Amino acid sequence: MILANITTPLLGLVDTAVLGHMQVPAMLAGASVAALILTQIYWVCGFLRMSATGLSAQAKGSENPTVESAKVLWQAMAFSCVLGILILLLQQPILHVGLTLTQPNESVASYLNDYFAARVWGAPAAMLNLVLIGWLVGQQKTKQVMIIQIVGNLLNAGLDVAFVYGLGFSVAGVALASVIAEYSMMAMALYIALGRVKGVRIAGDWFNRAARRVLMKLNGDMLIRNLALQGCLAFLTIQGARYGETSAAVNAILMQFFVLIALGLDGIAYGVEALVGEAKGARDNQEIKRRTYQGLFWSTLFAVGYSIGFWLFGESIIRLLTEHGDIVEAALPYLPLMVLLPVLAHWCFLFDGVFVGLTRASSMRNTMLVSALFVYFPIWFITQNAGNKSLWYALIAFLFARGVTLGVSFYQLGIKNALSVSES
Repeated sequence: MILANITTPLLGLVDTAVLGHMQVPAMLAGASVAALILTQIYWVCGFLRMSATGLSAQAKGSENPTVESAKVLWQAMAFSCVLGILILLLQQPILHVGLTLTQPNESVASYLNDYFAARVWGAPAAMLNLVLIGWLVGQQKTKQVMIIQIVGNLLNAGLDVAFVYGLGFSVAGVALASVIAEYSMMAMALYIALGRVKGVRIAGDWFNRAARRVLMKLNGDMLIRNLALQGCLAFLTIQGARYGETSAAVNAILMQFFVLIALGLDGIAYGVEALVGEAKGARDNQEIKRRTYQGLFWSTLFAVGYSIGFWLFGESIIRLLTEHGDIVEAALPYLPLMVLLPVLAHWCFLFDGVFVGLTRASSMRNTMLVSALFVYFPIWFITQNAGNKSLWYALIAFLFARGVTLGVSFYQLGIKNALSVSES
């Protein structure tokens, strides 16, 4: 999963490089904003992957793993198809909101429209991919997931070059490359998933009102959790821009430190999701605890490694990301915070994985809201005299609070011997 994660930002670099070498700078700006609009929607819909992983892992550990796994797969795929079609039907209102919020000039808006009009047709595949990748992770088929991600991203990069430089498709060519890659990844993942549940007949009661209610409750709680997290990150970006151009640039660079730790810590969290979910499906409380502590060991090890790396090479990373001396000088005072970031944030990555595996979405929702409303915004408000630094004080405290509150919830469930009990 770590190797699969690494390919995603590399793909973004290829897209940016292709667009950045076009003759008109507005092409890069328009495509980047359009991609951001869709990416934010896809990110919020990440609850599809989380619920699919948890339920799939539990099905794998159940007494009848093949049938239960098939049930989870078809339920999740049906739900994702509805969302994908909904995005297609609402593409014009979505585009209108995006244009209103970003207010691009006429030239940028033109390229934004071209990119969005092509890329949005990949929405059904993108939604299905969230489910299929999540389901395969739950089945512990992470090697296949890695191959799917790498093949899809390499295909995207190759088509970028072919469509733009070979066929002259301009901005729409970059979008079309992404759409083809998304459907290709969907086809590969679907082939593997259906092969795992071959021979299982679909039952009508998998989609009755009771089944839909359970799925809607689980996904609804995770959606609220995602929206709260996205709200905090969006506040950092917007408020940072209000502090000035330099602060906005510094924040963009510092967020790359956050992306770097996510590459490793998310990989561990995905593994914990699958293993904890399997243990819950088998109703084995001790195995849930063992897998959690095992994940915590590796998460701590990675976090310490990241902190040492940022301490030793933090300045070099900043200078690699920008050649502007004033931005480098403005970013360097933040390095002690970046050294602290991994050791304080890794708890929330790890316990997110645990609670995804347990499918206790209400706990994830509640701890996220508590951390946002009673830690993130109060810390920013109290320290706002520190300027842009206050946003990073707030973010680090918020991430640590999420880890602590989820850890306390896990401890309380363990005391009650209720880790393997499903939410009511």
